[in-house]
Amino acid sequence: MMNNHLAEGEDYYFNEEGYIVLTEKYHLEKGYCCGNGCKHCPFSYEAVPEPQRSKLLSLRCHEEAVKKT
Repeated sequence: MMNNHLAEGEDYYFNEEGYIVLTEKYHLEKGYCCGNGCKHCPFSYEAVPEPQRSKLLSLRCHEEAVKKT
């Protein structure tokens, strides 16, 4: 069961636009993909409908390739 208290910097952070972004740790504790296309989804966006799922996976792959260079 998840803890109801979220810790900034551990469970979420604020992006440059001021939006809350949930971390991979938070999602792993939640235990499933919610289908919203979260930035740090560790479940390969399994609940996101196509074609959005394929777009998100492609974007993630591109971002990981850029990080390696």
